[in-house]
Amino acid sequence: MQAEMPSFLFTRLRHASPHELVHRGIEQLTWKILAKCPQFFHWLVEIPEISSESILSLCFPQICQDNLSACSSSLHCEEKSAPTEDSGTAETDIRALWESARLQQITRLFYLAQAKAQEGEPASHAFRVAETALFQWLRDNPFLSSPHFLSVMECGLRIPVFFLALKILELSDRQRLQLHQAIFEHGWLIRRRLSLYSSLGNHTVAECVGLVLAGTLFAQSGQGREWFRRGLLLLEQELPHQILKDGGPAEQSLSYHRFVLDLYWFVADFLERNMLHDCSHWKPRLVQGEDFLNALADCQESLPNIGDSDDGRALAPGLAPLRGTPFHVLPSKRVQTFPQSGYTVLRHDSYALLTLDHGPLGMAPLYNHGHADALALTLSVKGKQMLVDSGTYRYNGVPEWRRYFKGTTAHNTVTIDDLDQAVQVTGFIWDKPYSAQLVSCRETEWGMHLEATHNGYTRLPQPVEHRRHLLYAEEGWIIVKDMFSGRGEHAFELNLHLHPEATVMERDGWWQVCRGDAWLALCLLEEENLIHVFGQETPILGWYSPAYGVKQKTSVLQRRKTGSPDAVIFTVAIIFSGVPNRERLQEYASTL
Repeated sequence: MQAEMPSFLFTRLRHASPHELVHRGIEQLTWKILAKCPQFFHWLVEIPEISSESILSLCFPQICQDNLSACSSSLHCEEKSAPTEDSGTAETDIRALWESARLQQITRLFYLAQAKAQEGEPASHAFRVAETALFQWLRDNPFLSSPHFLSVMECGLRIPVFFLALKILELSDRQRLQLHQAIFEHGWLIRRRLSLYSSLGNHTVAECVGLVLAGTLFAQSGQGREWFRRGLLLLEQELPHQILKDGGPAEQSLSYHRFVLDLYWFVADFLERNMLHDCSHWKPRLVQGEDFLNALADCQESLPNIGDSDDGRALAPGLAPLRGTPFHVLPSKRVQTFPQSGYTVLRHDSYALLTLDHGPLGMAPLYNHGHADALALTLSVKGKQMLVDSGTYRYNGVPEWRRYFKGTTAHNTVTIDDLDQAVQVTGFIWDKPYSAQLVSCRETEWGMHLEATHNGYTRLPQPVEHRRHLLYAEEGWIIVKDMFSGRGEHAFELNLHLHPEATVMERDGWWQVCRGDAWLALCLLEEENLIHVFGQETPILGWYSPAYGVKQKTSVLQRRKTGSPDAVIFTVAIIFSGVPNRERLQEYASTL
Protein backbone atom coordinates (compact mmCIF):
# COMPACT_ATOMS: atom_id res chain seq x y z
CA MET A 1 0.00 0.00 0.00
CA GLN A 2 2.90 2.38 0.72
CA ALA A 3 4.20 2.02 -2.85
CA GLU A 4 0.72 2.82 -4.18
CA MET A 5 0.17 5.86 -1.95
CA PRO A 6 1.58 8.63 -4.23
CA SER A 7 -0.40 7.36 -7.23
CA PHE A 8 -3.49 6.96 -5.05
CA LEU A 9 -3.29 10.51 -3.72
CA PHE A 10 -2.57 12.01 -7.14
CA THR A 11 -5.53 10.21 -8.74
CA ARG A 12 -7.92 11.08 -5.93
CA LEU A 13 -6.90 14.74 -6.00
CA ARG A 14 -7.19 14.89 -9.79
CA HIS A 15 -10.80 13.69 -9.64
CA ALA A 16 -11.84 15.65 -6.53
CA SER A 17 -13.91 18.83 -6.71
CA PRO A 18 -13.22 21.73 -4.29
CA HIS A 19 -16.31 20.69 -2.30
CA GLU A 20 -14.96 17.15 -1.98
CA LEU A 21 -11.56 18.38 -0.82
CA VAL A 22 -13.19 20.45 1.91
CA HIS A 23 -15.40 17.49 2.89
CA ARG A 24 -12.41 15.12 3.02
CA GLY A 25 -10.36 17.57 5.04
CA ILE A 26 -13.05 18.05 7.69
CA GLU A 27 -13.76 14.31 7.79
CA GLN A 28 -10.10 13.38 8.26
CA LEU A 29 -9.54 16.02 10.92
CA THR A 30 -12.63 14.92 12.84
CA TRP A 31 -11.58 11.27 12.61
CA LYS A 32 -8.01 11.94 13.79
CA ILE A 33 -9.25 13.87 16.81
CA LEU A 34 -11.81 11.23 17.75
CA ALA A 35 -9.44 8.33 17.15
CA LYS A 36 -6.89 9.87 19.51
CA CYS A 37 -9.44 10.99 22.10
CA PRO A 38 -12.66 8.91 21.87
CA GLN A 39 -13.81 10.45 25.13
CA PHE A 40 -14.53 13.69 23.24
CA PHE A 41 -17.62 12.03 21.81
CA HIS A 42 -19.04 11.22 25.24
CA TRP A 43 -18.17 14.68 26.54
CA LEU A 44 -19.85 16.49 23.65
CA VAL A 45 -22.76 14.26 22.67
CA GLU A 46 -25.79 13.36 24.75
CA ILE A 47 -27.49 10.14 23.65
CA PRO A 48 -31.29 10.53 23.46
CA GLU A 49 -33.56 7.98 25.07
CA ILE A 50 -35.66 5.47 23.13
CA SER A 51 -38.92 4.24 24.59
CA SER A 52 -39.57 0.49 24.60
CA GLU A 53 -42.98 1.18 23.06
CA SER A 54 -41.44 2.84 20.00
CA ILE A 55 -39.19 -0.18 19.39
CA LEU A 56 -42.06 -2.63 19.80
CA SER A 57 -44.19 -0.63 17.38
CA LEU A 58 -41.62 -0.89 14.58
CA CYS A 59 -41.69 -3.85 12.21
CA PHE A 60 -38.53 -5.52 10.99
CA PRO A 61 -38.52 -6.29 7.23
CA GLN A 62 -39.66 -9.71 6.03
CA ILE A 63 -36.76 -12.08 5.50
CA CYS A 64 -36.62 -15.11 3.19
CA GLN A 65 -34.63 -18.09 4.37
CA ASP A 66 -32.74 -19.82 1.58
CA ASN A 67 -30.92 -22.99 2.69
CA LEU A 68 -30.31 -21.41 6.08
CA SER A 69 -29.48 -24.69 7.81
CA ALA A 70 -26.75 -25.46 5.31
CA CYS A 71 -25.25 -22.03 5.96
CA SER A 72 -25.53 -22.51 9.73
CA SER A 73 -24.24 -25.99 10.43
CA SER A 74 -22.61 -24.73 13.60
CA LEU A 75 -23.99 -22.62 16.41
CA HIS A 76 -20.59 -21.02 16.87
CA CYS A 77 -20.09 -17.42 15.78
CA GLU A 78 -16.77 -18.13 14.14
CA GLU A 79 -14.78 -15.29 12.67
CA LYS A 80 -13.69 -15.34 9.06
CA SER A 81 -9.92 -15.34 8.76
CA ALA A 82 -7.47 -14.81 5.97
CA PRO A 83 -6.93 -17.88 3.78
CA THR A 84 -4.50 -20.37 5.28
CA GLU A 85 -2.78 -20.98 1.92
CA ASP A 86 -1.16 -17.54 2.18
CA SER A 87 -0.01 -17.94 5.75
CA GLY A 88 3.46 -16.48 6.11
CA THR A 89 3.55 -15.20 2.53
CA ALA A 90 0.98 -12.42 2.54
CA GLU A 91 -0.34 -9.65 4.70
CA THR A 92 -3.55 -10.22 6.63
CA ASP A 93 -6.58 -9.28 4.58
CA ILE A 94 -8.39 -6.47 6.43
CA ARG A 95 -11.49 -7.40 4.43
CA ALA A 96 -11.77 -10.68 6.33
CA LEU A 97 -11.46 -8.87 9.66
CA TRP A 98 -14.09 -6.27 8.77
CA GLU A 99 -16.62 -8.71 7.36
CA SER A 100 -16.71 -10.85 10.49
CA ALA A 101 -17.45 -7.67 12.44
CA ARG A 102 -20.63 -7.08 10.44
CA LEU A 103 -22.08 -9.54 13.01
CA GLN A 104 -24.24 -11.15 10.34
CA GLN A 105 -23.48 -14.54 11.83
CA ILE A 106 -25.63 -13.37 14.77
CA THR A 107 -28.53 -12.52 12.45
CA ARG A 108 -28.15 -15.99 10.97
CA LEU A 109 -28.38 -17.52 14.45
CA PHE A 110 -31.53 -15.52 15.23
CA TYR A 111 -33.31 -16.96 12.21
CA LEU A 112 -31.94 -20.44 12.74
CA ALA A 113 -33.30 -20.35 16.29
CA GLN A 114 -36.68 -19.13 15.06
CA ALA A 115 -36.76 -21.89 12.44
CA LYS A 116 -36.01 -24.48 15.13
CA ALA A 117 -38.74 -23.07 17.36
CA GLN A 118 -41.28 -23.27 14.52
CA GLU A 119 -40.36 -26.93 14.03
CA GLY A 120 -40.90 -27.63 17.73
CA GLU A 121 -37.18 -27.95 18.54
CA PRO A 122 -35.44 -26.19 21.45
CA ALA A 123 -34.14 -22.80 20.34
CA SER A 124 -32.96 -21.28 23.59
CA HIS A 125 -29.35 -22.41 23.09
CA ALA A 126 -29.09 -20.63 19.75
CA PHE A 127 -30.54 -17.45 21.25
CA ARG A 128 -28.06 -17.63 24.16
CA VAL A 129 -25.12 -18.10 21.78
CA ALA A 130 -26.26 -15.12 19.71
CA GLU A 131 -26.78 -12.92 22.77
CA THR A 132 -23.39 -13.86 24.25
CA ALA A 133 -21.58 -13.19 20.97
CA LEU A 134 -23.31 -9.85 20.47
CA PHE A 135 -22.53 -8.39 23.87
CA GLN A 136 -19.03 -9.84 23.89
CA TRP A 137 -18.38 -7.93 20.65
CA LEU A 138 -19.67 -4.72 22.21
CA ARG A 139 -17.37 -5.20 25.21
CA ASP A 140 -14.37 -5.97 23.01
CA ASN A 141 -14.97 -3.03 20.67
CA PRO A 142 -15.62 0.22 22.56
CA PHE A 143 -16.77 3.00 20.27
CA LEU A 144 -13.93 4.47 18.16
CA SER A 145 -11.37 2.30 19.96
CA SER A 146 -11.16 -0.60 17.51
CA PRO A 147 -10.47 -1.06 13.78
CA HIS A 148 -14.13 -1.96 13.26
CA PHE A 149 -15.05 1.71 13.17
CA LEU A 150 -12.66 2.58 10.33
CA SER A 151 -15.15 1.47 7.65
CA VAL A 152 -18.54 3.08 8.24
CA MET A 153 -20.06 0.70 5.69
CA GLU A 154 -19.57 -2.05 8.30
CA CYS A 155 -21.23 0.23 10.86
CA GLY A 156 -24.23 0.55 8.56
CA LEU A 157 -24.52 -3.22 8.21
CA ARG A 158 -24.30 -3.75 11.98
CA ILE A 159 -27.27 -1.51 12.79
CA PRO A 160 -29.90 -4.01 11.47
CA VAL A 161 -28.28 -6.66 13.72
CA PHE A 162 -28.65 -4.42 16.77
CA PHE A 163 -32.21 -3.52 15.75
CA LEU A 164 -33.14 -7.19 15.34
CA ALA A 165 -31.64 -8.03 18.75
CA LEU A 166 -33.87 -5.41 20.35
CA LYS A 167 -36.89 -7.02 18.68
CA ILE A 168 -36.08 -10.69 19.30
CA LEU A 169 -34.03 -11.13 22.48
CA GLU A 170 -35.33 -10.94 26.03
CA LEU A 171 -32.95 -8.29 27.33
CA SER A 172 -32.29 -6.66 30.65
CA ASP A 173 -32.64 -2.89 30.94
CA ARG A 174 -28.85 -2.59 30.96
CA GLN A 175 -28.53 -4.62 27.76
CA ARG A 176 -31.19 -2.55 26.02
CA LEU A 177 -29.36 0.63 26.95
CA GLN A 178 -26.12 -0.84 25.58
CA LEU A 179 -27.80 -1.50 22.24
CA HIS A 180 -29.45 1.94 22.20
CA GLN A 181 -26.04 3.49 22.76
CA ALA A 182 -24.39 1.33 20.09
CA ILE A 183 -27.04 2.24 17.49
CA PHE A 184 -26.72 5.94 18.27
CA GLU A 185 -22.92 5.84 18.14
CA HIS A 186 -22.98 4.01 14.80
CA GLY A 187 -25.53 6.44 13.34
CA TRP A 188 -23.58 9.44 14.58
CA LEU A 189 -20.35 8.18 13.01
CA ILE A 190 -21.97 7.22 9.70
CA ARG A 191 -23.52 10.66 9.33
CA ARG A 192 -20.10 12.29 9.69
CA ARG A 193 -18.20 9.87 7.44
CA LEU A 194 -20.64 9.10 4.63
CA SER A 195 -19.09 7.86 1.37
CA LEU A 196 -19.80 10.81 -0.89
CA TYR A 197 -18.50 12.44 -4.08
CA SER A 198 -16.04 10.12 -5.86
CA SER A 199 -16.66 7.43 -3.21
CA LEU A 200 -20.37 7.04 -3.99
CA GLY A 201 -21.22 3.39 -4.50
CA ASN A 202 -22.44 0.30 -2.68
CA HIS A 203 -20.77 1.60 0.52
CA THR A 204 -23.04 4.64 0.42
CA VAL A 205 -26.15 2.47 0.06
CA ALA A 206 -25.18 0.28 3.03
CA GLU A 207 -24.40 3.32 5.16
CA CYS A 208 -27.73 4.96 4.31
CA VAL A 209 -29.69 1.83 5.19
CA GLY A 210 -28.09 1.95 8.64
CA LEU A 211 -28.74 5.67 8.87
CA VAL A 212 -32.46 5.24 8.05
CA LEU A 213 -32.87 2.52 10.70
CA ALA A 214 -30.96 4.49 13.34
CA GLY A 215 -32.85 7.67 12.44
CA THR A 216 -36.16 5.86 12.82
CA LEU A 217 -35.25 4.56 16.27
CA PHE A 218 -34.17 8.04 17.40
CA ALA A 219 -36.97 9.88 15.58
CA GLN A 220 -37.87 11.79 18.76
CA SER A 221 -34.57 13.67 18.55
CA GLY A 222 -33.49 16.27 16.03
CA GLN A 223 -30.39 14.26 15.14
CA GLY A 224 -32.41 11.14 14.48
CA ARG A 225 -34.82 12.95 12.19
CA GLU A 226 -31.90 14.49 10.28
CA TRP A 227 -30.22 11.05 9.88
CA PHE A 228 -33.45 9.64 8.48
CA ARG A 229 -33.89 12.50 5.99
CA ARG A 230 -30.27 12.38 4.87
CA GLY A 231 -30.23 8.59 4.48
CA LEU A 232 -33.50 8.56 2.55
CA LEU A 233 -32.41 11.43 0.29
CA LEU A 234 -29.19 9.64 -0.66
CA LEU A 235 -31.00 6.35 -1.26
CA GLU A 236 -33.40 8.13 -3.62
CA GLN A 237 -30.47 9.81 -5.37
CA GLU A 238 -28.39 6.66 -5.70
CA LEU A 239 -31.10 4.32 -6.97
CA PRO A 240 -30.86 5.44 -10.64
CA HIS A 241 -27.12 5.95 -10.25
CA GLN A 242 -26.35 2.44 -8.98
CA ILE A 243 -28.93 0.56 -11.07
CA LEU A 244 -28.76 1.64 -14.70
CA LYS A 245 -31.73 2.11 -17.03
CA ASP A 246 -31.35 -1.41 -18.40
CA GLY A 247 -31.22 -2.87 -14.87
CA GLY A 248 -27.47 -3.50 -14.93
CA PRO A 249 -24.83 -2.45 -12.37
CA ALA A 250 -23.03 0.88 -12.56
CA GLU A 251 -20.09 -0.74 -10.77
CA GLN A 252 -19.79 -3.54 -13.37
CA SER A 253 -19.92 -6.20 -10.66
CA LEU A 254 -22.67 -8.80 -10.49
CA SER A 255 -21.93 -9.60 -6.85
CA TYR A 256 -22.22 -5.99 -5.73
CA HIS A 257 -25.33 -5.63 -7.87
CA ARG A 258 -26.99 -8.40 -5.85
CA PHE A 259 -25.78 -6.70 -2.66
CA VAL A 260 -27.18 -3.28 -3.64
CA LEU A 261 -30.51 -4.69 -4.82
CA ASP A 262 -30.98 -6.57 -1.55
CA LEU A 263 -30.16 -3.49 0.50
CA TYR A 264 -32.84 -1.54 -1.41
CA TRP A 265 -35.45 -4.31 -1.08
CA PHE A 266 -34.69 -4.50 2.65
CA VAL A 267 -34.97 -0.79 3.38
CA ALA A 268 -38.01 -0.39 1.10
CA ASP A 269 -39.86 -3.08 3.04
CA PHE A 270 -38.83 -1.47 6.33
CA LEU A 271 -40.07 1.95 5.22
CA GLU A 272 -43.37 0.69 3.84
CA ARG A 273 -44.22 -1.74 6.65
CA ASN A 274 -43.74 1.09 9.12
CA MET A 275 -45.58 3.61 6.89
CA LEU A 276 -42.55 5.90 6.85
CA HIS A 277 -42.22 6.38 3.09
CA ASP A 278 -43.90 5.22 -0.11
CA CYS A 279 -41.29 3.29 -2.10
CA SER A 280 -43.58 2.23 -4.96
CA HIS A 281 -41.60 4.40 -7.40
CA TRP A 282 -38.45 2.39 -6.51
CA LYS A 283 -39.94 -0.95 -7.52
CA PRO A 284 -39.75 -0.69 -11.34
CA ARG A 285 -36.00 -0.01 -11.20
CA LEU A 286 -35.45 -2.78 -8.65
CA VAL A 287 -37.42 -5.25 -10.78
CA GLN A 288 -35.28 -4.22 -13.77
CA GLY A 289 -32.23 -5.07 -11.70
CA GLU A 290 -33.65 -8.51 -10.89
CA ASP A 291 -34.49 -9.08 -14.56
CA PHE A 292 -30.91 -8.23 -15.49
CA LEU A 293 -29.50 -10.81 -13.07
CA ASN A 294 -32.01 -13.40 -14.30
CA ALA A 295 -30.88 -12.79 -17.87
CA LEU A 296 -27.25 -13.53 -16.99
CA ALA A 297 -28.03 -16.58 -14.85
CA ASP A 298 -27.84 -20.05 -16.38
CA CYS A 299 -30.36 -22.84 -15.85
CA GLN A 300 -28.77 -23.62 -12.45
CA GLU A 301 -29.15 -19.95 -11.41
CA SER A 302 -25.36 -19.47 -11.48
CA LEU A 303 -23.91 -16.12 -12.47
CA PRO A 304 -20.49 -15.52 -14.01
CA ASN A 305 -17.90 -13.91 -11.71
CA ILE A 306 -17.98 -10.58 -13.54
CA GLY A 307 -16.30 -7.75 -11.63
CA ASP A 308 -15.21 -7.71 -8.00
CA SER A 309 -16.81 -9.88 -5.36
CA ASP A 310 -16.11 -10.22 -1.64
CA ASP A 311 -19.06 -12.61 -1.07
CA GLY A 312 -20.74 -9.95 1.07
CA ARG A 313 -24.45 -10.18 1.83
CA ALA A 314 -26.93 -7.48 2.73
CA LEU A 315 -28.16 -9.56 5.68
CA ALA A 316 -26.31 -12.88 6.05
CA PRO A 317 -25.53 -16.03 4.07
CA GLY A 318 -28.78 -17.96 3.59
CA LEU A 319 -30.95 -14.90 4.27
CA ALA A 320 -32.39 -12.38 1.83
CA PRO A 321 -35.03 -9.66 1.98
CA LEU A 322 -38.39 -10.18 0.35
CA ARG A 323 -37.51 -9.13 -3.19
CA GLY A 324 -40.98 -8.54 -4.57
CA THR A 325 -40.24 -10.58 -7.71
CA PRO A 326 -40.98 -14.21 -8.62
CA PHE A 327 -38.42 -16.96 -8.22
CA HIS A 328 -35.82 -17.35 -10.95
CA VAL A 329 -37.45 -17.95 -14.32
CA LEU A 330 -35.37 -18.48 -17.45
CA PRO A 331 -35.95 -15.59 -19.87
CA SER A 332 -37.69 -16.64 -23.07
CA LYS A 333 -35.66 -14.29 -25.26
CA ARG A 334 -32.88 -15.90 -27.26
CA VAL A 335 -30.88 -12.66 -27.45
CA GLN A 336 -30.88 -9.84 -24.91
CA THR A 337 -28.74 -6.72 -25.08
CA PHE A 338 -28.28 -4.35 -22.17
CA PRO A 339 -26.98 -1.14 -23.78
CA GLN A 340 -26.22 0.95 -20.68
CA SER A 341 -24.42 -1.74 -18.65
CA GLY A 342 -22.93 -3.23 -21.83
CA TYR A 343 -23.77 -6.94 -22.00
CA THR A 344 -25.29 -9.14 -24.66
CA VAL A 345 -26.65 -12.53 -23.64
CA LEU A 346 -27.24 -15.38 -26.11
CA ARG A 347 -29.35 -18.26 -24.80
CA HIS A 348 -29.77 -21.72 -26.34
CA ASP A 349 -33.00 -22.65 -24.49
CA SER A 350 -31.90 -24.10 -21.13
CA TYR A 351 -28.87 -25.73 -22.75
CA ALA A 352 -26.24 -23.02 -23.16
CA LEU A 353 -25.74 -19.39 -22.15
CA LEU A 354 -23.10 -17.05 -23.57
CA THR A 355 -22.35 -13.51 -22.37
CA LEU A 356 -20.32 -10.88 -24.22
CA ASP A 357 -19.07 -7.88 -22.24
CA HIS A 358 -19.01 -4.63 -24.22
CA GLY A 359 -19.58 -2.32 -21.28
CA PRO A 360 -17.53 0.34 -19.50
CA LEU A 361 -14.68 -0.36 -17.09
CA GLY A 362 -16.81 0.49 -14.07
CA MET A 363 -18.30 3.45 -12.26
CA ALA A 364 -16.44 6.72 -12.86
CA PRO A 365 -14.33 8.39 -11.70
CA LEU A 366 -12.31 5.67 -9.91
CA TYR A 367 -13.81 2.44 -11.38
CA ASN A 368 -13.14 0.69 -8.04
CA HIS A 369 -14.82 -2.68 -8.57
CA GLY A 370 -14.53 -3.05 -12.34
CA HIS A 371 -12.18 -5.45 -14.09
CA ALA A 372 -10.40 -4.79 -17.40
CA ASP A 373 -12.55 -7.30 -19.29
CA ALA A 374 -13.69 -5.52 -22.46
CA LEU A 375 -15.05 -7.98 -25.07
CA ALA A 376 -14.62 -10.91 -22.69
CA LEU A 377 -17.05 -13.80 -23.01
CA THR A 378 -18.30 -16.51 -20.67
CA LEU A 379 -20.11 -19.73 -21.61
CA SER A 380 -22.24 -22.08 -19.54
CA VAL A 381 -23.43 -25.44 -20.92
CA LYS A 382 -26.15 -27.54 -19.24
CA GLY A 383 -25.94 -25.31 -16.17
CA LYS A 384 -22.18 -25.81 -15.81
CA GLN A 385 -19.82 -22.88 -16.27
CA MET A 386 -17.24 -23.85 -18.89
CA LEU A 387 -15.54 -20.67 -20.16
CA VAL A 388 -15.26 -18.64 -16.98
CA ASP A 389 -14.41 -15.24 -15.62
CA SER A 390 -11.52 -15.89 -13.22
CA GLY A 391 -13.12 -14.07 -10.27
CA THR A 392 -11.57 -11.87 -7.56
CA TYR A 393 -9.56 -13.88 -4.99
CA ARG A 394 -8.47 -11.10 -2.58
CA TYR A 395 -8.43 -7.33 -2.23
CA ASN A 396 -5.52 -6.85 0.18
CA GLY A 397 -2.16 -8.29 1.14
CA VAL A 398 -1.35 -9.96 -2.18
CA PRO A 399 -0.81 -7.15 -4.71
CA GLU A 400 0.52 -9.34 -7.52
CA TRP A 401 -2.57 -11.59 -7.32
CA ARG A 402 -4.89 -8.60 -7.07
CA ARG A 403 -3.35 -7.18 -10.25
CA TYR A 404 -3.77 -10.50 -12.03
CA PHE A 405 -7.39 -11.25 -11.15
CA LYS A 406 -8.67 -7.77 -12.05
CA GLY A 407 -6.43 -7.48 -15.10
CA THR A 408 -7.11 -8.34 -18.73
CA THR A 409 -5.03 -11.54 -18.76
CA ALA A 410 -7.49 -13.18 -16.33
CA HIS A 411 -10.40 -12.75 -18.77
CA ASN A 412 -11.50 -14.37 -22.02
CA THR A 413 -10.30 -11.62 -24.31
CA VAL A 414 -7.03 -10.41 -25.90
CA THR A 415 -4.15 -8.53 -24.26
CA ILE A 416 -1.72 -6.43 -26.25
CA ASP A 417 1.95 -6.02 -25.28
CA ASP A 418 1.14 -7.79 -21.96
CA LEU A 419 -0.72 -4.69 -20.78
CA ASP A 420 -4.16 -4.30 -19.26
CA GLN A 421 -6.86 -2.52 -21.25
CA ALA A 422 -6.66 0.28 -18.65
CA VAL A 423 -4.01 1.37 -16.15
CA GLN A 424 -4.12 -0.05 -12.61
CA VAL A 425 -3.23 2.76 -10.19
CA THR A 426 -3.92 0.81 -6.98
CA GLY A 427 -5.71 -2.37 -6.03
CA PHE A 428 -8.99 -0.52 -6.61
CA ILE A 429 -8.38 2.59 -8.69
CA TRP A 430 -8.05 2.58 -12.48
CA ASP A 431 -6.82 5.27 -14.84
CA LYS A 432 -7.01 5.64 -18.64
CA PRO A 433 -10.43 3.94 -18.84
CA TYR A 434 -11.48 2.43 -22.13
CA SER A 435 -14.68 2.84 -24.07
CA ALA A 436 -16.37 -0.26 -25.50
CA GLN A 437 -19.39 -0.50 -27.74
CA LEU A 438 -21.59 -3.01 -29.48
CA VAL A 439 -21.36 -2.10 -33.16
CA SER A 440 -24.05 -4.50 -34.38
CA CYS A 441 -26.23 -7.39 -33.31
CA ARG A 442 -28.11 -8.97 -36.21
CA GLU A 443 -29.55 -12.22 -37.44
CA THR A 444 -27.81 -13.73 -40.50
CA GLU A 445 -28.41 -16.89 -42.50
CA TRP A 446 -25.71 -18.63 -40.44
CA GLY A 447 -26.76 -17.40 -37.00
CA MET A 448 -26.68 -14.39 -34.70
CA HIS A 449 -23.76 -12.07 -35.51
CA LEU A 450 -22.33 -9.68 -32.91
CA GLU A 451 -19.60 -7.12 -33.52
CA ALA A 452 -18.03 -5.09 -30.71
CA THR A 453 -14.95 -2.92 -30.21
CA HIS A 454 -12.93 -1.25 -27.48
CA ASN A 455 -10.23 1.43 -27.51
CA GLY A 456 -8.24 0.46 -24.41
CA TYR A 457 -5.03 0.11 -26.38
CA THR A 458 -5.33 3.32 -28.38
CA ARG A 459 -3.45 4.91 -25.46
CA LEU A 460 -0.25 3.17 -26.63
CA PRO A 461 2.41 5.19 -28.49
CA GLN A 462 1.47 3.09 -31.53
CA PRO A 463 -2.29 2.73 -30.92
CA VAL A 464 -4.34 -0.40 -31.61
CA GLU A 465 -8.11 -0.96 -31.67
CA HIS A 466 -9.54 -4.40 -30.89
CA ARG A 467 -12.62 -5.61 -32.78
CA ARG A 468 -14.36 -8.90 -31.92
CA HIS A 469 -16.87 -10.66 -34.17
CA LEU A 470 -19.01 -13.43 -32.72
CA LEU A 471 -21.23 -15.78 -34.73
CA TYR A 472 -23.62 -17.91 -32.68
CA ALA A 473 -25.61 -20.68 -34.38
CA GLU A 474 -28.61 -22.57 -33.01
CA GLU A 475 -26.98 -25.86 -34.08
CA GLY A 476 -24.58 -25.49 -31.16
CA TRP A 477 -21.44 -23.76 -32.39
CA ILE A 478 -19.79 -20.39 -31.96
CA ILE A 479 -17.10 -18.62 -33.94
CA VAL A 480 -15.12 -15.85 -32.25
CA LYS A 481 -12.94 -13.77 -34.56
CA ASP A 482 -10.58 -11.12 -33.14
CA MET A 483 -9.22 -8.49 -35.53
CA PHE A 484 -7.09 -5.41 -34.94
CA SER A 485 -6.29 -2.11 -36.59
CA GLY A 486 -3.53 0.35 -35.80
CA ARG A 487 0.18 0.94 -36.17
CA GLY A 488 3.47 -0.69 -35.24
CA GLU A 489 4.48 -4.19 -34.15
CA HIS A 490 2.84 -5.67 -31.07
CA ALA A 491 2.49 -8.87 -29.07
CA PHE A 492 -1.11 -10.18 -29.01
CA GLU A 493 -2.27 -12.84 -26.53
CA LEU A 494 -5.62 -14.63 -26.54
CA ASN A 495 -6.65 -16.45 -23.34
CA LEU A 496 -9.63 -18.75 -22.79
CA HIS A 497 -10.12 -19.71 -19.14
CA LEU A 498 -11.81 -22.99 -18.22
CA HIS A 499 -13.52 -24.07 -15.03
CA PRO A 500 -11.21 -26.01 -12.64
CA GLU A 501 -13.57 -29.00 -12.64
CA ALA A 502 -13.26 -29.37 -16.42
CA THR A 503 -10.93 -32.00 -17.88
CA VAL A 504 -8.97 -30.99 -20.97
CA MET A 505 -7.60 -33.22 -23.74
CA GLU A 506 -6.30 -32.53 -27.25
CA ARG A 507 -7.55 -34.78 -30.03
CA ASP A 508 -7.34 -34.34 -33.82
CA GLY A 509 -6.52 -30.64 -33.56
CA TRP A 510 -9.41 -29.94 -31.17
CA TRP A 511 -9.30 -29.32 -27.45
CA GLN A 512 -11.98 -31.46 -25.79
CA VAL A 513 -13.29 -29.94 -22.55
CA CYS A 514 -15.60 -32.03 -20.33
CA ARG A 515 -17.33 -31.23 -17.06
CA GLY A 516 -19.81 -33.90 -16.03
CA ASP A 517 -22.36 -34.27 -18.81
CA ALA A 518 -21.37 -30.92 -20.39
CA TRP A 519 -18.66 -30.67 -23.03
CA LEU A 520 -16.99 -28.25 -25.44
CA ALA A 521 -14.62 -28.64 -28.34
CA LEU A 522 -12.36 -25.70 -29.21
CA CYS A 523 -9.78 -25.02 -31.89
CA LEU A 524 -8.01 -22.14 -33.57
CA LEU A 525 -8.99 -22.06 -37.24
CA GLU A 526 -5.66 -20.53 -38.27
CA GLU A 527 -2.62 -22.76 -38.80
CA GLU A 528 -1.46 -22.61 -35.18
CA ASN A 529 -3.33 -24.36 -32.40
CA LEU A 530 -4.05 -23.23 -28.87
CA ILE A 531 -1.62 -24.27 -26.14
CA HIS A 532 -2.58 -25.48 -22.67
CA VAL A 533 -1.43 -23.61 -19.52
CA PHE A 534 -2.29 -24.80 -16.00
CA GLY A 535 -1.76 -22.98 -12.70
CA GLN A 536 1.35 -21.08 -13.72
CA GLU A 537 2.95 -18.64 -11.27
CA THR A 538 5.64 -16.94 -13.40
CA PRO A 539 3.98 -15.11 -15.00
CA ILE A 540 0.69 -15.72 -13.21
CA LEU A 541 -1.81 -17.49 -15.47
CA GLY A 542 -4.35 -20.26 -15.03
CA TRP A 543 -6.08 -19.50 -11.73
CA TYR A 544 -9.73 -19.33 -10.69
CA SER A 545 -11.34 -17.90 -7.56
CA PRO A 546 -14.67 -19.57 -6.68
CA ALA A 547 -15.03 -17.54 -3.47
CA TYR A 548 -13.33 -14.68 -1.70
CA GLY A 549 -9.92 -15.67 -0.32
CA VAL A 550 -9.78 -18.88 -2.35
CA LYS A 551 -7.83 -19.57 -5.52
CA GLN A 552 -7.50 -22.78 -7.51
CA LYS A 553 -5.34 -23.87 -10.40
CA THR A 554 -7.21 -24.15 -13.66
CA SER A 555 -6.65 -24.59 -17.39
CA VAL A 556 -6.19 -21.80 -19.90
CA LEU A 557 -6.07 -22.27 -23.65
CA GLN A 558 -3.75 -19.62 -25.06
CA ARG A 559 -2.21 -18.34 -28.26
CA ARG A 560 0.38 -15.59 -28.68
CA LYS A 561 1.16 -13.84 -31.96
CA THR A 562 3.48 -10.98 -32.84
CA GLY A 563 3.03 -8.69 -35.81
CA SER A 564 1.32 -5.62 -37.17
CA PRO A 565 -2.33 -5.18 -36.13
CA ASP A 566 -3.79 -5.75 -39.59
CA ALA A 567 -1.82 -9.00 -39.99
CA VAL A 568 -2.93 -10.65 -36.71
CA ILE A 569 -6.20 -12.57 -36.46
CA PHE A 570 -7.49 -15.08 -33.91
CA THR A 571 -10.42 -17.21 -35.09
CA VAL A 572 -11.68 -19.66 -32.49
CA ALA A 573 -14.36 -22.25 -33.13
CA ILE A 574 -16.35 -23.51 -30.12
CA ILE A 575 -18.68 -26.49 -30.43
CA PHE A 576 -21.03 -27.55 -27.63
CA SER A 577 -23.42 -29.74 -29.62
CA GLY A 578 -23.10 -31.94 -32.69
CA VAL A 579 -19.95 -33.07 -34.50
CA PRO A 580 -17.04 -30.65 -35.16
CA ASN A 581 -16.48 -29.90 -38.86
CA ARG A 582 -13.43 -27.69 -39.24
CA GLU A 583 -13.85 -27.04 -42.98
CA ARG A 584 -17.47 -25.97 -42.60
CA LEU A 585 -16.59 -23.67 -39.71
CA GLN A 586 -13.75 -22.08 -41.69
CA GLU A 587 -16.29 -21.33 -44.42
CA TYR A 588 -18.57 -19.58 -41.92
CA ALA A 589 -15.61 -17.70 -40.40
CA SER A 590 -14.67 -16.32 -43.81
CA THR A 591 -17.95 -14.39 -43.86
CA LEU A 592 -17.00 -12.36 -40.78
